[in-house]
Amino acid sequence: MKTKFCNGDADPSPLGLLLGRGSAAAGQPPSPLAHPDPEGKDPTVAGRSGGVATLPPALPTPLEEESPPLDPRTRRRAYLWCKEFLPGAWRGLREEQLRISPIRGGLSNMLFQCSLPDTIETVADEPRTVLLRLYGAILQMWDELLQEMNLQNFPQGAEAMVLESVMFAILAERALGPKLYGIFPQGRLEEFIPSRKLSTEELSLPDISAEIAEKMARFHGMKMPFNKEPKWLFGTMEKYLNQVLRIKFTRECQTRKLNKLLSYNLPQEMKNLRAMLEATPSPVVFCHNDCQEGNILLLEGRESSENQKLMLIDFEYSSYNYRGFDIGNHFCEWMYDYSYEKYPFFKASALKYPSKKQQLHFLSSYLSAFQDGFENLSNEEKSKLEEEVLVEVNRFALASHFFWGLWSIIQAKISSIEFGYLEYALSRFDAYFDQKRKLKAGVPGK
Repeated sequence: MKTKFCNGDADPSPLGLLLGRGSAAAGQPPSPLAHPDPEGKDPTVAGRSGGVATLPPALPTPLEEESPPLDPRTRRRAYLWCKEFLPGAWRGLREEQLRISPIRGGLSNMLFQCSLPDTIETVADEPRTVLLRLYGAILQMWDELLQEMNLQNFPQGAEAMVLESVMFAILAERALGPKLYGIFPQGRLEEFIPSRKLSTEELSLPDISAEIAEKMARFHGMKMPFNKEPKWLFGTMEKYLNQVLRIKFTRECQTRKLNKLLSYNLPQEMKNLRAMLEATPSPVVFCHNDCQEGNILLLEGRESSENQKLMLIDFEYSSYNYRGFDIGNHFCEWMYDYSYEKYPFFKASALKYPSKKQQLHFLSSYLSAFQDGFENLSNEEKSKLEEEVLVEVNRFALASHFFWGLWSIIQAKISSIEFGYLEYALSRFDAYFDQKRKLKAGVPGK
């Protein structure tokens, strides 16, 4: 059975269009300590609104006490939201008793840790600490950017956030994401999860890889109240490509890089990619679509556990999509380290792409959790199925490179965040053509 793609004129689901992407590569307004951008961008101009859709921050770090005092209006509103939405001891809390600290580590500066003071005991099982996320100003900024860039057919920020909040609530109810304590037009109150994000190197650890596979399989098995047509992948890429073909840069160094990217004849290349994937069977499931190390939490206190030590976060790209893309995209992320502290603020290594043995380890864990009766198959039947999925995901890995390559070109135009977006786009398309060559010789992997 061939993969059926929706027509390009069908709008992709608003979920996932130009919302958050990882840590360094997303719309994070830089801190006052931001590195200067060699491309000469003004780092004081805020980037896109992606960060507002991101879920819990990793390694959230309250700012030091010498930071500027919190705006009284913000403190007052935070107090009222906590008092009105949280039960138990929060109901009798006085404003001066609220402990609130801005958090570093999220994709915006509008994250706050709100806590009860040590002198107040909880009444029942209410949380002592919550995460307050505010996104109103960023949504307005994103809408203004869309108008300034004349970007057509992208969802407005408010529309995207409504859908993302619905998804957040459903995942919270199913214990697949942080708990949701309150939601209001300006933001929401979330569970504060002591944790840290994985590093790129940790993705290849056998126990970590197996649990990511199990978590992804569970995610893929969910039934969600969203459009079941797999419009997201090529619908989004076509809209990205249309914008890429209209982009102009004023600086020669940027124009030179863009011209190199355009020399790849991206419209024809996308047509070729679509034809290949249409001939590649892949079930439509509810996909995460951005399962990279920055979107996987290692839970504090469970680091040594054999399993159930991880939590997937950042669901704003999630949609019904082809399974092959989700797994192939995850394999691609083994190659990219976004923690590099010098320009272009990422490092790429094609040698880090998982070997065939590592891919099969992941797929065995995935299929055991995803497919009923997999464990009852003979070894020969298991191997046959694993080999079929191996081809599927490595073909769809091409779409991952193409998707994020286009995405990054657009970010180079609309974002002033300190990240080498054009360099990242060039890296993703280099990897795309390398993967394409390897597929002609067999399944990529050592």
